[in-house]
Amino acid sequence: MSAFFKKSAREARAFRIAPNDTNYFVLLFDEAGEGTQQVCVVEIFTVGGRTPPNSHVAADELFFVLSGEGMAWCNGESTPLRQGDALLVRPGAEHVVENTGPNKLYTLTVMCPNEGFAELIRAGQPVELDDEDRAVLGG
Repeated sequence: MSAFFKKSAREARAFRIAPNDTNYFVLLFDEAGEGTQQVCVVEIFTVGGRTPPNSHVAADELFFVLSGEGMAWCNGESTPLRQGDALLVRPGAEHVVENTGPNKLYTLTVMCPNEGFAELIRAGQPVELDDEDRAVLGG
């Protein structure tokens, strides 16, 4: 087994979990692909897009804002999110992340342990990345 893995986000596969979801995921690393216990994605929120309210039994979830702006709600508290912000959500905390900006919101999202998140993403519908996605992912 290799000591490290390298992948171009522009070449990674992207998925939308459910047909009407307003966010989708560029799958970078997970157990099925690289044998790691966490899942690492670039999460892309369309304008006005948001996660459904959700929580995790044992997983910490990190959102690092790569581009765009949004708002996070967690257990009745809220905080704005901007490029360069990092948000860590603890296990058991119900949370929502929403794109409040005029363009897409891009976050590096890491959940550890995976808690079935990668399998949910992989079971979703493939998504073709557009020019904006490729520009943000390619730096």
